[in-house]
Amino acid sequence: MLGAARNLGRGSIMLRGMVSLDPVTVRGKQYPLLFQTGELAQGKPIVDGQHPHDLLMELSIQYARPLSEKAMLSLYYAPVGDAALGPVAFPHRDSAMELPQATLGHHWQDATHIANNVVSAGIDFSKFRLEASGFRGREPNENRWNIDMGAMDSWSARLGWRPTPRWLAQVSTGRLRRPETTHVDDVQRTTASVHYTRPVRGTLGWSTSLIWARNYKTIGRYSTNAFLAETVRPMTRRNLLTGRFEWSQRDELFEYDHDLAYEIFEKTGKRAHNVSAYTIGYTRELGSVRALTVAAGFNVTAYSIASTLKPFYGSTPAAASVFLRIRLGAANERRKERDEYL
Repeated sequence: MLGAARNLGRGSIMLRGMVSLDPVTVRGKQYPLLFQTGELAQGKPIVDGQHPHDLLMELSIQYARPLSEKAMLSLYYAPVGDAALGPVAFPHRDSAMELPQATLGHHWQDATHIANNVVSAGIDFSKFRLEASGFRGREPNENRWNIDMGAMDSWSARLGWRPTPRWLAQVSTGRLRRPETTHVDDVQRTTASVHYTRPVRGTLGWSTSLIWARNYKTIGRYSTNAFLAETVRPMTRRNLLTGRFEWSQRDELFEYDHDLAYEIFEKTGKRAHNVSAYTIGYTRELGSVRALTVAAGFNVTAYSIASTLKPFYGSTPAAASVFLRIRLGAANERRKERDEYL
């Protein structure tokens, strides 16, 4: 992420850009992730995999101007950027900093952190922030190197509340115009979340999030829900424990075979199937090299699934991840700021 800001009249203007190396590092246009769905790879709906991010995750301009001692007006435009819908997205959320894989509820909770042709307006007053966005509702296509411009056909609104520096809460809703290429449905998405970060000296803090979201499909006329609870706790400066619980109603696990999906629906009467995921992990800080900090970690996930899924996934599906994490020095600056806060 790069940004530049300067004063402009009574306000200030900021330019911001963010890139991802996913198009280079993620082969086959997806990486394995049990029970994950959403978007396409090789022209087919992704099932049991996570799509990569686009090279350009944000390219935006923002203007902010104080209206009074307690009020601030902000205007935002981005050919690719973040719409005012959902919580802080999982790649940027403090409580998910040591859990590199995407959440199962990504396309319920925070997928619009990368949207196209986004315009937003917001008002900050005291501890509250009210904002609204117009944007292109379609998910990015398989070309991860371009900007998928299109008509501004979707909208969202979000109310945020930060009662103290440690707490952040939001509720939001939006109408997305045909977000998935393979579905004609519009989606009405509603989310609510609470985040808490407790400063811990010498670390980025102990962070916890609770997130709920619902998608209502306008043609199918049914809703599915997703819930998440996650935390990262530094036990010492170099040792961190992580945990994540997820529950969601999966309605796209058989996108690769519509006849099979119809057969299961005829037998069970269910469009969606419950999946719970329990993840625990450990990260060890290995040291610093100039502006870089290096760490290694792992996590394991056990799943509890609906009986309708067991013929296809077995009775006790599980997964594991091992990762090497390299972080730029900005995280060290955040650590120093929190030490000063303490």
